[in-house]
Amino acid sequence: MERLQRIFGASGMGQPPSDSPLLDSSEQVYISSLALLKMLKHGRAGVPMEVMGLMLGEFVDDYTVRVVDVFAMPQSGTGVSVEAVDHVFQTNMLDMLKQTGRPEMVVGWYHSHPGFGCWLSGVDINTQQGIKFSLHMYPKISFVLCLVNGPSTSYRVTISLHANQILILVGKTGRQDTKNPLSFEALNPRAVAVVIDPIQSVKGKVVIDAFRLINPQTMMLGQEPRQTTSNVGHLNKPSIQALIHGLNRHYYSIAINYRKNELEEKMLLNLHKKKWTDGLILKRFDTHSKTNEQTVQEMLNLAIKYNKAVQEEDELPPEKLAIANVGRQDAKKHLEEHVSNLMSSNIVHTLGTMLDTVVF
Repeated sequence: MERLQRIFGASGMGQPPSDSPLLDSSEQVYISSLALLKMLKHGRAGVPMEVMGLMLGEFVDDYTVRVVDVFAMPQSGTGVSVEAVDHVFQTNMLDMLKQTGRPEMVVGWYHSHPGFGCWLSGVDINTQQGIKFSLHMYPKISFVLCLVNGPSTSYRVTISLHANQILILVGKTGRQDTKNPLSFEALNPRAVAVVIDPIQSVKGKVVIDAFRLINPQTMMLGQEPRQTTSNVGHLNKPSIQALIHGLNRHYYSIAINYRKNELEEKMLLNLHKKKWTDGLILKRFDTHSKTNEQTVQEMLNLAIKYNKAVQEEDELPPEKLAIANVGRQDAKKHLEEHVSNLMSSNIVHTLGTMLDTVVF
């Protein structure tokens, strides 16, 4: 890299960088709870294959990318590419989302890495390059075809040159809708690639990361891909596997934050919230009987151990008694816990049986 920089500097290409706006390291991606749950559910359903989808949202400012919703794409496999993306499906899906009150544009894409961490492979980098640059660089012509004597349905025809191919998209639209719905083809260079691992993710800890490519020209000219103006945000510690696959060389990581409003927070807290009726749920009688037998047997063993410990307390001197129970099970505490659990479970089970007998 240093040799390339010297060559470009000698040829007059190593001028100091211009005052063009640069991306900032304090930029954050705000993912809504709905989008996160959808990505996790889609990724878990596709195990052991990789799945992908597009993210809807908006670029609020130079420091904020907001993701409000996602939708899945009909692709799966060990890898996906731009050529494999179904453009007609995207167009129809965006049309239907607009009808349901989702007018947001596409701000990036997501895919899953089931079990092997968050990083971008060579195919993922090509996909990100295609979504970030090529889709809006190729020329396209869009027009609406209306039937004069036909029904009140018009057809939108989009002709674009993509990957050395002529792509023709035809879709139905209303007469009043003359805008080009292919907002994913007018993507901002700030498009984000999110990678999620549904296997390593557990409750309270989601394994997810967001990436964006580094322009190789800036690296050759000795420029930094991002400028640092604050320490806002928290970046994930990169794994060795991610560094091997080009993290901080071909792409960089972006901080992810989860902004929840009061209603979403209340909804998420009520997912696994216990109700007062949970205490009246009856177990199967055979299961309850086996649990009682097992608990009583454990109480018998603990009582023997506790009796032995009491006898040792009378025989051992005080200096040995202080270290006699180090590393050993405290029979008294476990015995009290088993007695309390056995009494409460039997009282609740008996009360629930009586209520069921009276009510039903």
